Amino acid sequence: MTTLAEPTTSPTSSPDTGGVLSPQYRALTIGMVALITLVAFESLAVATAMPTVAQSLDGLRLYALAFGGPLASGVVAMVVSGTWSDLKGPARPLWHGTAWFLGGLLIAGFAPTMEVLVVGRIIQGYGSGLLTVALYVVVGQLYPARLRPKIFAAFATGWVVPSLVGPAIAGLIVEHTSWRFVFLAVPALAIPAALVMRPGLAQAGEHEVRAGKLWDKRAMWAVAAAVGVGLLHYGGQQRGVLQVVLLLVGLGGVIAFGPRLLPAGTFAFGRGLPSVVALRGLVAASGFGAEVFLPLMLTRERGLSPALAGLVLTVSALSWSAASWYRGRPNQPFSHSVFLQGGMVLIVLGIATATLTLDPHVPVLVGILGWSLTGLGMGTVFPTLSVLTLEYSERDEQGANSSAAQLSDSLSTATVLAIGGSLFAAIEPHSDLTAYLVAFGFPALLALLGVQAGRRTTP
Repeated sequence: MTTLAEPTTSPTSSPDTGGVLSPQYRALTIGMVALITLVAFESLAVATAMPTVAQSLDGLRLYALAFGGPLASGVVAMVVSGTWSDLKGPARPLWHGTAWFLGGLLIAGFAPTMEVLVVGRIIQGYGSGLLTVALYVVVGQLYPARLRPKIFAAFATGWVVPSLVGPAIAGLIVEHTSWRFVFLAVPALAIPAALVMRPGLAQAGEHEVRAGKLWDKRAMWAVAAAVGVGLLHYGGQQRGVLQVVLLLVGLGGVIAFGPRLLPAGTFAFGRGLPSVVALRGLVAASGFGAEVFLPLMLTRERGLSPALAGLVLTVSALSWSAASWYRGRPNQPFSHSVFLQGGMVLIVLGIATATLTLDPHVPVLVGILGWSLTGLGMGTVFPTLSVLTLEYSERDEQGANSSAAQLSDSLSTATVLAIGGSLFAAIEPHSDLTAYLVAFGFPALLALLGVQAGRRTTP
């Protein structure tokens, strides 16, 4: 992996004029953003529908695996997709990923048992891992450098919008029709989105083919790390000795094999790409690690209804979208490094302000507005890191480096959620206040580390 490469420009044959919706990019942009949005919607919708699914299929014992399975298979797929994109170009892993994703959805939607549904979810996760990495490589190869901030801002919005409406739509589908439509409706929309991209992807098919193996040692390391992720997720929902054993084994797998999938110097915040990859993990772990406890705290400690508690996440999603839109605009006043550091500071402030609402004398509105700062920080940092990942990558390493960035995100988030959830469960019976302070304090410390990593993202 390249760590100090000069920024590259896209070799696209189209002239470097127009925007992401100009004629030469319009169909490709619309198709890619639509696919990202559908992947995001499915992820959020399934979380809403899964309690009903488990009850309907009498599969509560496999509930955790229905979530941990696709996370684990996605880890393997990201590595495979990165290697595949570098060797053969991004078109093949993108089409294969779309097929696996849709196939998994169909299997899950028609599943007669919970076991079959879990298989479908694992296939679905593998497909989404393939296609998300390939989409980033498509941006690197077919879009000029000046348009990449805009397309990554659009990708970010593609994740944010489903967070606003996805759970509500899924709830209505489950309540008034059948949970199966949560899985079966997406293919009807994804197939047209994929077909729209086909003409634009013809340029990606011109990739110079290189010799190499898809299933090399990195793929084997990814399998081992994926097993660790699955054990972390499953163990976090157990209790007693079994929980401790599963968490220790899972954490050992992630620590032993995860770093081998990332650029050298990632954990030392090496200059350039290593710090970009490290920061991708830190921003995801800090933001999502705190977010999972916020609705719980507001409902249990401040007496809010689930709907009002969810409003906090809606506000942060809006601020995330606004920040992403701004980062996609030209003529930015500061360097990427300054924006990254500022974004991580906003996340720290957002977590700290939200934590203040543990005090019953602090208005809940303070926590809601404070958490919007976290959304601003996430929306600032994520698109910036995506741009830098491609800028610091040679053309034949864009797949591997995009894969590394997304792996850092997945592995860090899974690890922090498992550790944070276990600590909370162990402390909460003795002291609610201490449990929440630990639950919010751990992600805040990671965000502070992210400020340091942001300083070192410039080669």
